[in-house]
Amino acid sequence: MFGSHSQKGTKTDADGLVGNKCNQNLWVYTADCMPIFFADKSTRNVATLHCGRKGLEKKIIKNLVKIFDNFGTSRDNLLVAIGPAISKEHYLVDKTTLKEFYRKAENRNITVNLTKSKKDLYFSDANHFKEQNLNQLDLKRSAYRQLLNENIPDTNINISNLCTYKLKNEFNSWRRSKTFSRQWNFICT
Repeated sequence: MFGSHSQKGTKTDADGLVGNKCNQNLWVYTADCMPIFFADKSTRNVATLHCGRKGLEKKIIKNLVKIFDNFGTSRDNLLVAIGPAISKEHYLVDKTTLKEFYRKAENRNITVNLTKSKKDLYFSDANHFKEQNLNQLDLKRSAYRQLLNENIPDTNINISNLCTYKLKNEFNSWRRSKTFSRQWNFICT
């Protein structure tokens, strides 16, 4: 959704906002999902995404980059920041969810019974998770890979290492406390 289509003083339900006018503030409401910010340093267009597992599966990043393509943005001018979100150590999913995520978000299939030497950088099947049949999923790393697949230079991507689950006094986390409280994140044009 374009920022100018939202009404002043109202909330809009959308997973992304694109600034299409000067002096706009784009706000995104997150807990464990990633706030992802985009800025074209040449045209000064900005955008923000609310992106979690489902957004990555639906290729929300690719769709937003297409909007910047329509603005004539060069990949070399596109800056991206991934804000605080849940870390892989605290984002645990069952094997079926993990398998579906890899198939949809990264267009690849994984086998559930991987040996340690064949594991991906952000897939873990540690013994204490194995008992619960849970696996770590690194959303930030997957978002990073999707950004690289869109030919955004590595040097233009910044990823926060702050975990919303772990840092109880700084962030709200649905997975930690089932709270409906969230963080507001924003970018200005």
